[in-house]
Amino acid sequence: MKTPRISLEQWQVLAAVVEQGSFAKAADVLNKSQSAVSYAIARMEQQLPTPALRLEGRKAVLTDAGELLYRRALQLISFANDIEQTAQRLAQGWETQIAIAVESIVPIDPVLKAMQRFGEYAPQTRVMLLETTLSGTDEALLEQRVDMMISPSTPPGFLATPIGDICMLPVAAANHSLAQASTLLSEEDLRQARQIVIRDSGQKRSQDKGWLGAEQRFTVSHVHTMIKALQAGLGFAFAPLPLVNDLLNDGTLKQLNLGTNIERKLPIYLTVAKPDQLGPAGKRFIEELNYCFKPVLQRNGDVHV
Repeated sequence: MKTPRISLEQWQVLAAVVEQGSFAKAADVLNKSQSAVSYAIARMEQQLPTPALRLEGRKAVLTDAGELLYRRALQLISFANDIEQTAQRLAQGWETQIAIAVESIVPIDPVLKAMQRFGEYAPQTRVMLLETTLSGTDEALLEQRVDMMISPSTPPGFLATPIGDICMLPVAAANHSLAQASTLLSEEDLRQARQIVIRDSGQKRSQDKGWLGAEQRFTVSHVHTMIKALQAGLGFAFAPLPLVNDLLNDGTLKQLNLGTNIERKLPIYLTVAKPDQLGPAGKRFIEELNYCFKPVLQRNGDVHV
């Protein structure tokens, strides 16, 4: 491995001189003597094949080449600081990876927002998102493939924290016969129609949840495919409001008229596999999840926290 001729300290001196505009001010910021700063810059200029600075009176100004070198130097300094911060967090038991399973009907936007906020705070920790359905979410936690899960269900023997509710609405394409019915629909009407359902992603404890009275069914493996099938007029389904709200507003989909049974509330829980073993990164990620879920769910108007 080739050893760099210019040290990290010299790049820090260059950055300080550029930002402060003079050797004297850079020396004050770095807590060095002015002669030490001048020597570091002089050594750097000797080692570089092209000058990084030129003097205009008493002010140090970057050359064209120096502009690029300065930007790269800032990246180098930032990367070095990140390495030190990573070492400190690892010494504190900071996890290198967090895995979370999210039930497919749960709104994904707040999860992604939490990942973004967490990534800005702890870029050295990877986050693995596993999108699952029904018992597949529980299995991911029970088999310790994830550290936590967000789902309407909680595996037996685990304590969960409620983070909101999600509204499930019976919907169909606007041109579907159920959507065009002028009278109140009954459960018998639904039984005579085709229902779009989501396949359980679990391998060991396959589950069926929700209203499944229809004899005719099309089964898909993801909620977004279910929504596409609804748009195509292939049947009806109980769909999560956050995922179909825009389609309801623009008239593509329509709520089915079931009277007082028109909507169903499902609680959403955050369950941690081993709370007593959760490290600083996991705890911080949970904070971000709670922060991001509450305002989004309240803003949608379909959840009461």
